[in-house]
Amino acid sequence: MAAEQRKLLEQLMGDQFAGSIASKTANLSLTSPQVCRSYLCGTCPHDLFTNTKQDLGACPKFHPENLKLEYETLDAHEKAKLGFEYDYMRDMERYVADCNRRIESAQRRLEKTPDEIRRTNALLKTISDLTKTINTGLLEIQVLGELGQVNLAASEFFKVRTAKLAREQAEHDLKSLSDTSGPSGHQKLQVCDVCGAYLSRLDNDRRLADHFYGKMHLGYAQMRKTYEKLSGEFKGRMPPVRDQESRGEDGYGGGDFSDRRGGYGGGGGFRGRGRGRGRGRW
Repeated sequence: MAAEQRKLLEQLMGDQFAGSIASKTANLSLTSPQVCRSYLCGTCPHDLFTNTKQDLGACPKFHPENLKLEYETLDAHEKAKLGFEYDYMRDMERYVADCNRRIESAQRRLEKTPDEIRRTNALLKTISDLTKTINTGLLEIQVLGELGQVNLAASEFFKVRTAKLAREQAEHDLKSLSDTSGPSGHQKLQVCDVCGAYLSRLDNDRRLADHFYGKMHLGYAQMRKTYEKLSGEFKGRMPPVRDQESRGEDGYGGGDFSDRRGGYGGGGGFRGRGRGRGRGRW
């Protein structure tokens, strides 16, 4: 809600709000740890999901427009020396990895329960046993008929017919179980492989369009595209060596959401999966 909050405060406070923000950001520079590096390089994640289920609230760091413009005027060498895009990529890496975990969790919830799996296997075994009984009975009827033992053949035929009825009932029960368990039992739900939202295969084109053009889906699509682009550009490259001021207070370029445990690991060895399973096509 960061952008909306700023606009609302601007409307309520007018020049007073603008003056307050200006006073707080007047002494900030590109390398100040209070400045959001993601905002300078592209789009802050806090601004991507406003008024959605993934709303992150206001960014704890400043978004000075003058510094964003200043950063955009730098040449490629100066930007590489600052190394802000490494910090930006690590922010994207964390959010993409978190979204991937939610997608996997949502997909597991749509799978069959242990009881549903047990009942399915039991019905499949019943159907298999009855099929064997039917086939064996038909052979016995043929042999008994050739031997002229009509009464025994008629008795065996009754057993075969009973087995066929039992098999039909088991097949009916299996179909009903399949229709009411797993994804089919959840209104034919599936998980969006970009943002992790539930989608129904029964949705009409309008509802699907509302999802795919919604803020949350587009936000994660943009984030994934940015992460894949940056990770591809920096693959195999060592991160820049920055002084204490450039690194910021946390020593990693001021990135709020970076995983402090891993570092860059020898240039390009990123832990995040990205979309290694082939998801996230735009």
